[in-house]
Amino acid sequence: MHINTLDPGASPLDYYGFELRRYREAAGLTQRQLGAIINYTGSLIGQIETARKLPTQAFSDAVDAALGTGGLLSRLLDLVLRSQLPAWFRQVGELESRAVEICSFESQMIHGLLQTEEYARTVLGTLDQSNLDDRTAVRVGRQRIFEKEESPSFWVILSEAALYLEIGGRQTMRNQLARLLAHENNPRINIQILPFSAGTHAGLTGSFNVYRFASDPSIVYTESYGSGHPTANPETVKDCSLRYDHLQAAALSLRDSAGLIRRVMEERYGEERDADGDSVAEVQLQQ
Repeated sequence: MHINTLDPGASPLDYYGFELRRYREAAGLTQRQLGAIINYTGSLIGQIETARKLPTQAFSDAVDAALGTGGLLSRLLDLVLRSQLPAWFRQVGELESRAVEICSFESQMIHGLLQTEEYARTVLGTLDQSNLDDRTAVRVGRQRIFEKEESPSFWVILSEAALYLEIGGRQTMRNQLARLLAHENNPRINIQILPFSAGTHAGLTGSFNVYRFASDPSIVYTESYGSGHPTANPETVKDCSLRYDHLQAAALSLRDSAGLIRRVMEERYGEERDADGDSVAEVQLQQ
């Protein structure tokens, strides 16, 4: 796409690029000159201006400060990232951005709103390595909803299996569980673990989310391969809300859940040691 034909109405990413170019030219700067000011290459600025590359939060903040945009590009970033979600998943980004409360049950993996970058990258790249940097940034970018002044209350129940399913290796899992523990004292993000000992439970039919809003009806969201299924059907919402209540009753308390996460992190993903008790990683470095 040639920069002169960029249509700001084509997409949020095109609009971002159009505004970036407009403010840069108003400041009398070339792409290379702006890049020198904010420590990015002129080539990258050109790619973002022509909607061929996704901007980041750090880039947006730097440009806003350099060009005196009043924070415009940083405000646009949420819309840009949400527009880059897979088409079938885009409505979830919208639901997450508007919800006042999100209740989620995850039967196998860590929820996307809690994933570290390395965990998300491994999951997304399992069978498809294309545009992996951008796709990872988009997934992690969903977590920006917790930075809002009126962030949603997030309740998530993770199956204990999610702690043991080793995604990305030991260090990736250790970092991921540490991320979960980082929310231990955050009243807006509440993590409970459904232990193996719970046996038969109300979530055996699979993962689901319940989104609640200030004035709109609640929505239940489930998904299958490559497709999402949101519904506001009152009977479905009532059924899933009841299931969630039963799952919370069967799950460990917030405190005991944190204790289990900490124990798995140390016992399963702690430093590997040899027969003499020395760190395997340190021995390998010395060799």
